[in-house]
Amino acid sequence: MIRARKRFGQHFLHDPAVIARLVAAVGLRSGDAAVEIGPGHGALTSALLQAAGRLDAVEIDRDLAALLRARFAAQPRFVLHETDVLRFDWRALAAERGARLRVVGNLPYNLSTPLLFRLLQCAEVIHDMHFMLQKEVVDRIVAAPGSAAYGRLTVMLAPHVRSERVLDVGAGAFRPAPRVVSSVVRLTVIEQAPGLPTLYAPLVAAAFSQRRKTLRNAVRAYLSAEQITALGLDPGMRPEQLSPAQFVQLAAAAAVPLAQPPAAVLH
Repeated sequence: MIRARKRFGQHFLHDPAVIARLVAAVGLRSGDAAVEIGPGHGALTSALLQAAGRLDAVEIDRDLAALLRARFAAQPRFVLHETDVLRFDWRALAAERGARLRVVGNLPYNLSTPLLFRLLQCAEVIHDMHFMLQKEVVDRIVAAPGSAAYGRLTVMLAPHVRSERVLDVGAGAFRPAPRVVSSVVRLTVIEQAPGLPTLYAPLVAAAFSQRRKTLRNAVRAYLSAEQITALGLDPGMRPEQLSPAQFVQLAAAAAVPLAQPPAAVLH
């Protein structure tokens, strides 16, 4: 058995009961364009392949890739992509499969946020995502405005996906056991989601850069207090009190240049 490598943040899921619950929650059907990220030893892979009838898997670890090729050599509808998932061409795969992708993965904790933002860039070719993540990351994804976990990650994902916690998983379900509790989150892509204002991402990043700041001070580089008030919002609010829809309002207003004062008349 190949040991987990720290540099890849590997914790291999092995509990049959958890695997069965996860596969049932995903609800793959025959013919779905299923993709597994980080299949590891293939414990979850077998169940996903059986449910969908075809499976693409993305694995960066060359030793694990060799193990998977050997294990699934008799499965012609199992396709292994030995590459970095952050550089993977999701659009090309969706075009090849002729369908929007259903992505599943037990993600290394150090990869979760960069990968989520990478997948958002091609959300139009993805139907849904089911990811095993650190519980506190899932807490942030599904958080409501005003809660302690609500922040940049929540607000950045909300316009693109509907988020739902599926189940919590104890450390004993993995080898080696992590020091944290994990959770599975379902992210269903919102079809035909309206485009976001250009300044949405930088404004949200600024708003949550220092949580103790008021909205007025946090986004002062983008909006004046008067502009915020004109939107029906209190400049003295904390950013974590605003909904994602209100951040869209702020970003849209920030894209409109301030009216220039009349030029001084020279006598």
